[in-house]
Amino acid sequence: MSAVLFFDPACQQPYDTRTLASAAMGGTEASLTRVADALGAWVMQHNRAEAWGRYLPVQAVPGVTRVVINRDSRALGQVRALFPEARIYLWLHDQVNPGSRRARWLAGTAAGLRAAGATAVCVSDTQRRGVSASLAAAGIADAVRALTIYNPIDESLAPDGTPTDPERLVFFSSPNKGLSFALDAFAAVRRAIPGMRLLVGNPGYKADRHAHRAGVEFLGALPQRQMHAHVRGALCTFFPNFVIPETFGLVFAESHALGTPVLTVDCGAALEVLADPGQVLPMRATWRAYERAVGMLPAPLHRLAARTAAGAGLFDDFIERIRAWRAGGRPRPLPDARFRLDAVKLRWQALLRE
Repeated sequence: MSAVLFFDPACQQPYDTRTLASAAMGGTEASLTRVADALGAWVMQHNRAEAWGRYLPVQAVPGVTRVVINRDSRALGQVRALFPEARIYLWLHDQVNPGSRRARWLAGTAAGLRAAGATAVCVSDTQRRGVSASLAAAGIADAVRALTIYNPIDESLAPDGTPTDPERLVFFSSPNKGLSFALDAFAAVRRAIPGMRLLVGNPGYKADRHAHRAGVEFLGALPQRQMHAHVRGALCTFFPNFVIPETFGLVFAESHALGTPVLTVDCGAALEVLADPGQVLPMRATWRAYERAVGMLPAPLHRLAARTAAGAGLFDDFIERIRAWRAGGRPRPLPDARFRLDAVKLRWQALLRE
């Protein structure tokens, strides 16, 4: 589908197919790369200086009839100037709820989206509900439809018989997605179950300023292959994130594809993607209150507050679930057909051929 172009106006640094194998990569960028490569589409990035195959700096490209704008509708004017006759699709990866900053971005481009008859592509039904409400609030729900196409995972991911290490937990995501709370919860887990370890990695675009914690190993930015090697055999992916709700959660889908369960909370698209209530703890108001209360405390006071909260039972849900899984109740997930690249490719092909 060489007439299709994915336009990324928001990436922090250029990326392409090589990046998947050689460097840490965010979920949005990895998903765009997999979909564009599967479709044989062009990819254009606002900060790219040199072309590499189908990956291009910003420029006019003859014959492009479909443009997928990644994340930010404010690029619509630039895209229209380059490709005035192309059909427009807006691929949204973030929460776009009424009243939010991103909803205001959407409303600010409402006239252009209406004129283009654009289509909003969401990455989960959970996210789509917020997008649809924001389109309605902007007065363009009649002209801009919203639909769901899940993000894809690497089809080579599958369980490989790696033995489970009952003392290993892994957290692989941007640190601003609840890492501080995860570290506090893990500290309580480790006091209750000595010997537990938590491996922490991230895509590399957010600084990790957390000091040393007992049992925690900070791995920094890892290529996906190395990250997956750590996930294999872990007791679980430990991801109690509610700070920035996942609109899809590639970490969920990839962990399951590797045969590793996830321990998370009922927030964002977690339950939709994991499809197993046993891996999703009910959200507690006390967790949100705790996170707000300790967020700005200096490290010594933060840790004192965490120990006090643990003594009051704030993290007991996590401790109990991990104990149960270590005792033989650990789920054994398998790859989910909804997220296979070939299935996702077919959905994109059908949409782009309409």
